[in-house]
Amino acid sequence: MQKVVIIGPASLKGEIDISGSKNASLPIMISTVLAKGSCLIGNVPNLRDTRFLVSILKDLGCKVDFKKNIFAVHNSNITKKSADYEYVRQMRASIVLLGPVIARYKKFKIALPGGCSIGTRGIDLHLKALKLMGVKISIRNGYVEAERKLSKLIAINHKFSKISVGATQNIVMAASLAKGKSTLKNCAIEPEVIDLINFLNNCGAKIKFSKRTIIVDGVEYLELNNHEIIPDRIEAGSYLLATMASKGKVIFNNFKPDDLTLPLEKYKLMGLKVKKLSNSSYQFSCNKLNTIKKISTKEYPGYPTDLQAQLVATLLKVGQKSKVTENIFENRFIHIPELRRFGANLKIKDKTVEINKVNDLYGAEVMATDIRASFSLIIAAIISKGTTVINRIYHLDRGYEDFDLKLKKCGVNIKRKK
Repeated sequence: MQKVVIIGPASLKGEIDISGSKNASLPIMISTVLAKGSCLIGNVPNLRDTRFLVSILKDLGCKVDFKKNIFAVHNSNITKKSADYEYVRQMRASIVLLGPVIARYKKFKIALPGGCSIGTRGIDLHLKALKLMGVKISIRNGYVEAERKLSKLIAINHKFSKISVGATQNIVMAASLAKGKSTLKNCAIEPEVIDLINFLNNCGAKIKFSKRTIIVDGVEYLELNNHEIIPDRIEAGSYLLATMASKGKVIFNNFKPDDLTLPLEKYKLMGLKVKKLSNSSYQFSCNKLNTIKKISTKEYPGYPTDLQAQLVATLLKVGQKSKVTENIFENRFIHIPELRRFGANLKIKDKTVEINKVNDLYGAEVMATDIRASFSLIIAAIISKGTTVINRIYHLDRGYEDFDLKLKKCGVNIKRKK
């Protein structure tokens, strides 16, 4: 099993090309099963998860290729009506296959998904809406078995009981081929959801949105069209926090600041300096890092849960009873014991972690536990004295394209080892 070795401390200085968004790529790649024809989807990051999804789609019979960040669909017809456990167990996003496949085909069976250990993240929101759309669902032997009752799915007027990115994406895709007009309320409105809607509309869907309401007027069929994936705001935010923690200066290319409006406001208060170089290139620097007293994660446009762990790591040497509250997932402080191995002074009470300043951090052997928590270990290693070994980096490879090469280019002493 691969690991990385980082010798610190270091200060990030250089240039980083932000990859395409993982969380936008996966549902858009999945949504191609809705449509006829062929297309090229560009700026898809070469990650463990995107490669897994390509394997899943090929196993289902889709004729697809993935080379040099371009996902090519030659034919999206599915010949196998079952997504097996062997393929989907390591990627929770695979459940989003259910909506679009059952919209186009009468039956489909998919294994209950796996993924990160950051909470239950149940699929009940997905299944409840699909049942309302006329899908008979049963769960047997670790599989969700779905069968459409009528020739087409039924349009619904539905309010999600909880804001969910995956459920929103799943049902929007399903509704695009349903009979009639669906009104979906309390939807997720993350940039990744909007990117999916833009792709579907370019393929002939009729989808409109206003605030947290999405209206989908079902169409007879969709025709695939080329698309370019948006930049990854979470990858960008992670490198931003690493730059701040290490008091560095880095140029970001392929960066979209509008997708990180609130985090950037908070980071500027903490000492981040921003200089616009072009419409997609920005220089970021931080000479003096200030603490932040309190911040809570919230659905977009609030502070992202996917940048919570990285923020905690950034505050380790400046925090004075700084408090970070996690409101999205119930088990997203699993990085705290690992950060303590560096010498961090962290206290957990309910949904809040209190960060207390320490003068020095020291390299340690630690273990990655989920995609985003793993990057908090990278940040801690960069600002620590001595050698850090991060094990189980397949988590990092699921969410950060060429992270070791990008960090090395910015002056970090990092090596990948088996």
